[in-house]
Amino acid sequence: MPRPKRCRRICGYPDYWSFCPEGVNLPETIAFTLDEYETVRLIDYLKMTQEECATQMGVSRATVTSIYENARYKIADAMVNGKRIRITGGTYRIDEIPASADINEKGEN
Repeated sequence: MPRPKRCRRICGYPDYWSFCPEGVNLPETIAFTLDEYETVRLIDYLKMTQEECATQMGVSRATVTSIYENARYKIADAMVNGKRIRITGGTYRIDEIPASADINEKGEN
């Protein structure tokens, strides 16, 4: 039995939920999870390292690397093949408190 996924901490919902290429009538849709969005936002937009991103999201650096690789592949696939990206789902929890704050968490995520 596989180990259950740990909830990834994200700071908020995106302002835009989908991106679509111009000139394509019914493009194929790629599902982009909220944790993938958060990883790309932290690493590429906010210029954090993968270690800083992992701390912010409450997961290991190896998990961030895996999420980031999947996200980059999906972005490249959408750009090269003219597919729509729809941000939806994932294993996450919304958290407005910075990861560096001293938080005592109890129980399961």
